Amino acid sequence: MYKVILFDLDGTLTESGEGITKSVQYALERIGKPEQDLEKLKVFVGPPLMEMFMKYAQIDEETAKQAVEIYRERYSVTGIFENAVYPGIEDMLAQLKKKGYILAVASSKPEVYVRQILDHFGLTQYFTEIGGSEMDGRKTNKTEVIEDVLQRLHMENHRNQVIMVGDKEHDVYGARKAGLECIAVSFGYGTEEELKQAEPLKIVDSAEEIVNFFA
Repeated sequence: MYKVILFDLDGTLTESGEGITKSVQYALERIGKPEQDLEKLKVFVGPPLMEMFMKYAQIDEETAKQAVEIYRERYSVTGIFENAVYPGIEDMLAQLKKKGYILAVASSKPEVYVRQILDHFGLTQYFTEIGGSEMDGRKTNKTEVIEDVLQRLHMENHRNQVIMVGDKEHDVYGARKAGLECIAVSFGYGTEEELKQAEPLKIVDSAEEIVNFFA
């Protein structure tokens, strides 16, 4: 039934929380809204950054833009590599590709970072397309990223053959808005409650379970 599988990056393929939360902490400190508890900053993993800065720190758009720029000062040099591939992910990608699935990435993270991370971990080889947002803040909405990737793959008229895999409610809602089903992984940054409420097609607990779903 499915031919194409779109993957989110943060919290789905890689455990990127450390680099993101520490870079957010760095930015919040600089804009005068310090937060000592990194655990609280895990809400920043996945959703569009500017949106999260405005919501979390209760700041206006202009200040949030500055926060994103400050965040990138640390993230682009250090935070991007405070990251690890989840267990079994590379094996999963290799198996799915071998089965003939077309794999792609659809992330709200800037595409330049997405490519850098996948190159760093040797995962680029598995993907036909890699999509992300623009550095200037355009295309950060999940549905926009998905639409862009569908067009690149010439699958915009075959949505019933495409499925999304993500870890947060905005992956599920973003996919649904684009007319796609979504599988949610429980090992990422979305809470159990958040995922159940979003009602994905299925919630899986490991990379192995993703392979089994497509067996």
